[in-house]
Amino acid sequence: MVVSIEREGDIAVVTVDNPPVNALGQALRQGLWDAVGALDADPAVRAVVLVCAGRTFIAGADVTEFGKPPVPPHLPDVVDRIEGAAKPWVAAIHGSALGGGFEVAMGCRFRVAVEGASVGLPEVTLGIVPGASGTVRTPRLAGSEAAVDLVTTGRPVKAAKALALGLVDAVVAGDLRGGAVGFARAALAKPLPPAVSARPVASPDAAWWEAQRAAVAKRAKGEVAPLRALDCLRVAAERPFAEAMAHERATFLDLRGSDQAAALRHIFFAERAAPRPAHLAGATAHPIRSAAVIGGGTMGAGIAAALRDAGIPVVLIERDDEAVARGLANLRGIFEGGVKRGKLTEAQAAERMAGVTAGSDYAALADTDLVIEAVFEELSVKRAVFDRLGQVCRADAVLATNTSYLDPRLIAEGLPNAARFIGLHFFSPANVMKLLEIVPTPETSIDTLATGFALARSLGKIPVQAGICEGFIGNRILKRYRAEAEALVRQGVAIAAIDAAMRADGFAMGPFEAQDLGGLDIAFLQREGARAAGQHVPETLGDVLVRAGRKGQKTGGGWYDYAPGDRKPVVSDRVAALLAERITGRSEMDGGAIAAHLTAAMAEEGKAILAEGIALKASDIDLVEVHGYGFPRWQGGPMFKAELGR
Repeated sequence: MVVSIEREGDIAVVTVDNPPVNALGQALRQGLWDAVGALDADPAVRAVVLVCAGRTFIAGADVTEFGKPPVPPHLPDVVDRIEGAAKPWVAAIHGSALGGGFEVAMGCRFRVAVEGASVGLPEVTLGIVPGASGTVRTPRLAGSEAAVDLVTTGRPVKAAKALALGLVDAVVAGDLRGGAVGFARAALAKPLPPAVSARPVASPDAAWWEAQRAAVAKRAKGEVAPLRALDCLRVAAERPFAEAMAHERATFLDLRGSDQAAALRHIFFAERAAPRPAHLAGATAHPIRSAAVIGGGTMGAGIAAALRDAGIPVVLIERDDEAVARGLANLRGIFEGGVKRGKLTEAQAAERMAGVTAGSDYAALADTDLVIEAVFEELSVKRAVFDRLGQVCRADAVLATNTSYLDPRLIAEGLPNAARFIGLHFFSPANVMKLLEIVPTPETSIDTLATGFALARSLGKIPVQAGICEGFIGNRILKRYRAEAEALVRQGVAIAAIDAAMRADGFAMGPFEAQDLGGLDIAFLQREGARAAGQHVPETLGDVLVRAGRKGQKTGGGWYDYAPGDRKPVVSDRVAALLAERITGRSEMDGGAIAAHLTAAMAEEGKAILAEGIALKASDIDLVEVHGYGFPRWQGGPMFKAELGR
């Protein structure tokens, strides 16, 4: 049964068992509804403890019901029924109580949680607001300030913080069910607190709400749900409970059918499917008990850090002792940065470093399960690495290249047992960025391919399989995006206007600001290499700037000028002079038209990538753009946006 009832003396224990995450499907809602009636009618029961079987409390809505007409009993009615029960309910939380699961918990008179449990209202990440009292009961439990942070960001909080905020009443060590039953008995000996809906909430003044609105709008970058959630919270703080509930429900229903909610659901389902693609069913991934990284620069150190974060021992190989020392310093700097930001403790950082062995002798790789090459993006350098790896590594060791542009088939030429070779394109910083492009060659075995996806799961990354072409999926679209942006400049559209248009469309940066941050010389050197190989590569405006010594922020000027020590871009008269003879018109495109033109170009390139089989499905392209290149998540990616047609 989805919902079952047991009794421990005068305490009833209601157990939810709806694997894998106890989602709030119709059967579970009905089971809770019926349990209230049955226990209210039992005179031997004085209180009720709500627990969940499996690895988590009720973790939220049933995703299989997304987009379908709701079936009664509706969740707001279930929550009200629990709150209005004649016997007080105690929610016993382990794992995660998220969204509707936390709303059910807030309908209970009390909430207790085990250490390590978390609670939250992540609805804004799906383009909606809580629809069963999340915006109304939360400020009555924790106050408006805490509620704004919880609801408008969608970020959950751990049990200890939830206790400090008033979201839970106790943190239980050890046996949750026993602790919750004991808590319920103790609570019955004292006057019961009011139901959450009857508790007062103090509203801050109008100036505070306006300050919150400005902060949320800045963070949302065009996303609607966080601001609508803030509106709901203000109504909850300023108006009676019933009126606030009606406002929340109307907002929830309005957003549920919105384009942004559809886009965020699209990305949500694509992310769920990405780690275990259907075409790898039955494949056997190689176990990864140890790994090595060749190259300790920015990318190599980031990959090593990601591996250590996942608990995998790492061997770091560099060309000589001096380079080894630099690589270790780079890696140590990553972990020290984590300590400064509060992401790691000193002990955790030390443990990460303790799991790293470094040196210049490839013989150390003789028994390594996985080796990832992350050296300079030069074919001859990479081929030399794989010549060495082919000599020293086990025949079944998985060997991977982190190339961004080079053809992996050329890198692996002559490698013994090429079936164990694969491209793993990490994005910088590799320990932070979630995207991993997985690039098989024709010789790559299905088990090696499955190993790439298994590694992505271990590292907490979003894997996308890509075929072989220049730039694979992401950098190929990036190249088109930049070319289209330069074409607008040639037509007379101001560089700053293009960047402003893309920021207004939800991107963190425009194309020219981003190039200045990363360095114009990176793509320039790639183009120069292609020219040296005899390919016809037309001159870009970026080439003009690099040849004039303008490589971006690191040289004090790229597309913009930068004052010493200041990253703020300043429109450059020097750039205008350098590019003047290449600008043929004076365009007055508005920001919306600029953004529409550039995102349409991305989608057009994506369609070509799909037609060529470089990407397996359109949603993979959207995942690449959202997780690797900053495409606004709430727009669903360029392919989804083009399909939507607006």
